[in-house]
Amino acid sequence: MTSTRTPSTVVAAALLFDMDGTLVDSTAVVERTWRRFADQHRLDLGRILAVSHGRRTEETVAEFAPAGVDVAAEARRIVAHEVADTEGIVAVPGAAELLASLPTGGWALVTSAGRALAEARMAAAGLPVPSVVVSADDVTTGKPSPEGYLTAAGRLGVAPQQAVVFEDAEAGLLAACASGARTVVVGGCAAPVTSGLERVADLRDVRIEPVAGRPKPTYHLTLHRSI
Repeated sequence: MTSTRTPSTVVAAALLFDMDGTLVDSTAVVERTWRRFADQHRLDLGRILAVSHGRRTEETVAEFAPAGVDVAAEARRIVAHEVADTEGIVAVPGAAELLASLPTGGWALVTSAGRALAEARMAAAGLPVPSVVVSADDVTTGKPSPEGYLTAAGRLGVAPQQAVVFEDAEAGLLAACASGARTVVVGGCAAPVTSGLERVADLRDVRIEPVAGRPKPTYHLTLHRSI
């Protein structure tokens, strides 16, 4: 199959990043985590993995746990395992270089992981943690609710419409679009929500340059979209 690359330019006052699948490749540990849960409760691992990506752990446990399971306690146990298990975690290609080019205060992390898990995975991948992190601990409703992205934009002092979100999973993409932010798909998600959105294969396809003469920091992003 022949692939061409069609650049497009986006202007943004802030960049908002999902973590797992967008900045960090945690596929191996995620599969190990949910396999333990599925085996323990004799559940279908495939069904769990099909919907767990981009969602808070407790929400996934609540959906699949058999009757009588203490959902909150089970979720805490799973998260504790995840925080300790960083084997195989790596940065998504281009993530380290892109984040290194961003100014402090110009970007945020918006993740369905809790704060401790987010810090553990970012560290394992060799990536910096920004000054603004909106984790599962900071919202009342997880993705696909836009609460996390709206909160992050507010903490950075920008309107959501001035921000660009990078997301890879259906739940997160729905959240980003609902927030009003311009949304870029990272990777191969083919959910209906991706129709009409900008898309990059990974973060090597993103370049950023500051725009001079603006009262607040503003950036030109060049997206090299794979077709």
